[in-house]
Amino acid sequence: SVIVPVHNSECWLEECLKSVWEQDFKGTMELSVFNDASKDSSAEIIEKWKIKLEDAGVPVIIGRNDSSQPRGVGFAKNQAVIQSSGTYLCFLDSDDVMMPQRVRLQHEAAIQHPNSIIGCQVRREPLESTERYTRWINNLTEEQLLTQVVFTSHGPTVIMPTWFCSREWFFHVGKFDEGGKGIPEDLLFFYKHIQKGGEVFRVNHCLLLYRYHPQAATHSVLEGTIWNHRVRFLEDRVLNSWTSFTIWNAGKQGKKLYRSLSPANRKKVTAFCDVDEKKITKGFYTYEESEERPKPKIPVCHFRDATPPFIICVKLDLTGGAFETNLNTLNLKEGMDYYHFN
Repeated sequence: SVIVPVHNSECWLEECLKSVWEQDFKGTMELSVFNDASKDSSAEIIEKWKIKLEDAGVPVIIGRNDSSQPRGVGFAKNQAVIQSSGTYLCFLDSDDVMMPQRVRLQHEAAIQHPNSIIGCQVRREPLESTERYTRWINNLTEEQLLTQVVFTSHGPTVIMPTWFCSREWFFHVGKFDEGGKGIPEDLLFFYKHIQKGGEVFRVNHCLLLYRYHPQAATHSVLEGTIWNHRVRFLEDRVLNSWTSFTIWNAGKQGKKLYRSLSPANRKKVTAFCDVDEKKITKGFYTYEESEERPKPKIPVCHFRDATPPFIICVKLDLTGGAFETNLNTLNLKEGMDYYHFN
């Protein structure tokens, strides 16, 4: 079942549905569309493609929310899944375009990896938008799909518009959050997926044209909301089992992480480390907002003098390779000696 939530998507819907029609998959396939209170001509476009797809042997199920208010992308995706019947689910956003081999290649991978969310590489449209992000999506190693899984601000290491999984696994994880606008429903689903022992796999082919535009639902999620979810997940997955650790970055991001931690995890921070001579010379960071007396003072040292494990709050791919080189000199193992939280 190809799962397509739709809300005022007339600009892109034509190309999106045409890409379902062009799939080279030889098994049985259906399209399940849920139209969430669109006010434009999305409904007409869906009806037009229903005829074409059914002529080609692809049944089309259409659900709709006819009220004046959309219920949100989590609700629309859940409805499209509930009304569908395929053993596997292929998620497709109404503004994206699949390559003809997407369903075939991800279906093959899903059979091999039953408890996985299967992703793929993407091509960004327009090409120059979110360049670092696209490079990150496409080049993560198999290990990093799990070690960087949700700790970077980029969100899940396989991005929602590329997801493919079994229906059985989807319901085992338990549907998308239906809180509506401003809820990172894909991130929350991904956390539950990982917590239930789910795995992550990526087909190393570019199978999706991934559009970037101002109307995308992603832009309605507040940075603060995502930050809080990420910190809680980091504590749950990593910090609660560590006895002490160093925060790599004595600047804004490192201090922000420190202040966001639970009191118990804050006490585990033995030092901040950095390369900035000014910060190192100062020697410590005082947590001014603390209720404690005396206020906590955390030492600041050079990264070579610091003790792992590290939580690294340095943005990747921004220092011309200087940060990455420094990290490599320490011969540490990602997922054991350090995690990226950038």
